[in-house]
Amino acid sequence: MAETIARFLSGIPGEIQMLVLSALPLTELRGSIPFAYTVMGSSWSWPWWKIYLLALLGNLVPVPFILWFLDPVSRFLRRWGPMDTFLDWLFERTRRRTREKIERYEALGLTLFVAIPLPVTGAWTGSLASFLFAIPKRMAIPAIFLGVAIAGALVTLIMTGTLAGLSFLMAR
Repeated sequence: MAETIARFLSGIPGEIQMLVLSALPLTELRGSIPFAYTVMGSSWSWPWWKIYLLALLGNLVPVPFILWFLDPVSRFLRRWGPMDTFLDWLFERTRRRTREKIERYEALGLTLFVAIPLPVTGAWTGSLASFLFAIPKRMAIPAIFLGVAIAGALVTLIMTGTLAGLSFLMAR
């Protein structure tokens, strides 16, 4: 799959590739940072801080738009039966996964949820959770931003530590 993405994005400057991959809900920075180190590492040869900043920026770009447009788009889509059913399923699934942390701790819980560098715990799901639990945008945006920054730092540390460890082992 990584090779398919690399082929699809070939010809686009690397910085734009990182921003796009980080903004997508399936990859976010949890996918774009490892992509930069493994798939594109030899051709980009960027320092860790550049990868981190591009991934962070790309992952944060959709957050305000999701928060401001989720309610009107949701109300519009619910006019059609299949979309109403899908949104009920999606919203209930998100509530189940996030309820414990977010109901109890609100913005702090949202930060911790987004900061966990696992699939489906990123900015997109955090934005959806803040909408579902009616966390005010003035609290949700900084909480999500901080969670994304922490997750990006963790993924970067894991990737740089893993690569340094592998290089050390291969040199022996």
